[in-house]
Order: sequence, then C-alpha cells, then structure tokens
Amino acid sequence: MVSPADKRKIVKKRIKKFPRFQADRFKRMNPAWRKPRGIDGRVRRKFKGSTLMPNIGYGSDKRTRFRLKSGFYKFLVNRPADLEMLLMHNEKYAVEIAHNVGAKKRKEIIERADQLRLTVTNRFARLRTEEGA
Repeated sequence: MVSPADKRKIVKKRIKKFPRFQADRFKRMNPAWRKPRGIDGRVRRKFKGSTLMPNIGYGSDKRTRFRLKSGFYKFLVNRPADLEMLLMHNEKYAVEIAHNVGAKKRKEIIERADQLRLTVTNRFARLRTEEGA
C-alpha cells in the first residue's frame, strides 16, 4: 500500500453545519443554508447568541482542502483505462470506483489498480466472495 507524499495535518476549522435560520421551526423549510436578507433579521445583523453565518474565515487550508483522511485526493474511476492517468500520481490520488460500475468491471479495476500500486477507497464494495455451493 502506498502512503501519501504530503503528510500535512488536515485541520477543519468548523465541523458543525450552518443550518438555515429558523429551519428548525418549520418542516417545509429546508435546513440548507440561505443567507438571511430580511431588514430585521438578527442572524444577518450578527446579534450575540444567534446562529452563525458561514464566511471565508471558516474555510480550510488550500493545500489540504478536498483531502481524504488518509491524505489522498479522490479520483473517480469508471473503467480500467482511467487508471492509466494515475500512473505517476499514486502518492497523491486514491481511486474511488463510481457507484454505477458493475461487479465484473470493478474486479478488473481493482486488479489493474494493484498492478499500478494505487490505493482504492471502496475496494470491497459490491464484490462477493464464493460461498458454499
């Protein structure tokens, strides 16, 4: 198994979500963040104790953004030929097999990834071993 070349510590400045203001009060309201635009809104006016608004300061370090916990970047693969692009980048990218790839093609992708010494994040997904006849 290959380890990532860059071993920087990944720091997440905020783990908690930013819920939409008053989304907990109404079932019809989606909790996905929307910027409050009302004239009297206490979230928009940043009153003490009110919901926090997302801003650029909560962003993570540019060098570690989009990294997996393992330290690799994710690379989505649909067929074995896609792996050839990662031939020289096996210390930076990890392979993730797309959800719509069948078991037969998955097996081929995993075998080719092993030959190229690539890390596969969802290696055991949808692969069955032979059970008793």
